[in-house]
Amino acid sequence: MTTMNLAPQSAHPRQARTVFRGGLAVPTSGWSAGYTQLNMISVPADWAYDVLLFCQRNPKPCPVLDVTDPGSTTTALASEADLRTDIPRYRVWRDGHLDGEPAEVVEVWRDDLVTFLIGCSFTFESPLVEAGIPLRHVDQGRNVSMYRTDIECRPAGRMHGPMVVSMRYVPEDLVDTAVRLSARMPAVHGAPVHVGDPAALGIADLAAPDYGDAVAPAPGDVPVFWACGVTPQAALLASRPPFAITHAPGYMFISDVPDSEYLIQ
Repeated sequence: MTTMNLAPQSAHPRQARTVFRGGLAVPTSGWSAGYTQLNMISVPADWAYDVLLFCQRNPKPCPVLDVTDPGSTTTALASEADLRTDIPRYRVWRDGHLDGEPAEVVEVWRDDLVTFLIGCSFTFESPLVEAGIPLRHVDQGRNVSMYRTDIECRPAGRMHGPMVVSMRYVPEDLVDTAVRLSARMPAVHGAPVHVGDPAALGIADLAAPDYGDAVAPAPGDVPVFWACGVTPQAALLASRPPFAITHAPGYMFISDVPDSEYLIQ
C-alpha cells in the first residue's frame, strides 16, 4: 500500500487519489477541503438512459455533474484520474446483488460502461466547518450515517427505488446556518430535506444506519437530513440491472473542481 505523509484535509485531490490508488481505503469526508466530491455509478450502455432519466426526475438526491462516453475511464472533472482505481473502495453489483467491495475495478471493467458522477454532500462540509458547525462523524473517526427512507423516487424506465438520506447532527442554534449554507450548493444536494424527527422519513432508529456508521450526538444536537447520492444504489437493489459498479457509500471520488464552482452567490 502506498503511504504519504499528508494531512487529509489539506491534501490536493491528486495526492488523495494517489494514496487511494495505492490501497488506502478510508471514508473521504474531511479529505481535500475545498474540492468537489462525487458519487459514482457505472452501468451498461443499454441501462444508461434509464439512469439518466431517473437522475433528471430526481435531481435532489441525484444531481448529475458528468456523464462519460461508453467505456471511458476518465472524466473532465479530474482529467488525470482513473475511474477504475482512484476511489478508496468500490462496489460491484450483479443482478441487483452486491458481489464485492474491491479496492479497484480494473479486472471487471467493461467497454460498454457509462459512468455517472453525482454531487456529494461531503462537498458542502467545508463551508459548514468554516462556519463553526462541528462534523460529529469526522470528530469520531466514522463514516457519515445514511438511511433508506420511505419516500419513493419518481421512477424512470426500469429504474425505481427509495430516496436515501445522509444525516449529520447539528447543534440546534446552528441548524439555520447549516440550512442556509448547504442551500447555496444545489449541485451537491443543496438544503436538507428534513430536520428533526426521523420517523417522518420512515427511519426507525438513528443508531442503525443502512449505510455508513452510527454517530453519537452531543447534548443539544438535532438530526439534519440531506438527500444522498447513494440513492442510485438503493435503486440498483430494487431495479436489478445485470451489472453495475459504484463507489462504496462514504468512499467518494475526489475531483479537481473547486467546490466554489458549484456555489450560488
